[in-house]
Amino acid sequence: MKSYEEHKKQAPTSVRCMVITISDTRTPETDTSGRFIVNSLKEHGHTLTDYQILKDEPDDIRYVVLEAARSGAIDAILLNGGTGISLRDGTYEAISGILDKRLDGFGEIFRMLSFQEIGPPAILSRAVAGVVGGTVVISMPGSEGAVRLAMERILLPELAHMVYEITKQKPK
Repeated sequence: MKSYEEHKKQAPTSVRCMVITISDTRTPETDTSGRFIVNSLKEHGHTLTDYQILKDEPDDIRYVVLEAARSGAIDAILLNGGTGISLRDGTYEAISGILDKRLDGFGEIFRMLSFQEIGPPAILSRAVAGVVGGTVVISMPGSEGAVRLAMERILLPELAHMVYEITKQKPK
């Protein structure tokens, strides 16, 4: 059995990423969270294949994510926004319903780390991650603090390994 360190060595050095901001109000000029994700990915050697801002409409979110996953041109889709509990927050419903495999640990660890920073409001996050086809899909809250936490503490250290795990061949 290979160790975690050996797996990480086999992971790709660059992951092809799509970034989607879910917001009814943000524009490319005001999307500081999306910009942070894009810049962080690039700084860590990953490739940005697409960046979009979508309204918080679950059917539209689902469609864009499924089409991107089916394209075969994207290894990971990172969404931010729409994970709360307000009436307009529909990202969780859009994403959780299309996951082939869930990565429950992402949401659990995110909320634990968030609790350490902001306390009980961390329970309001419905951050979720998983796999759609051969694509990693990660949905995080839209606040800049939450995005920074998710990217720096969880995703940047682990994204390439996640992609490696879903793309490796089964042993013969």
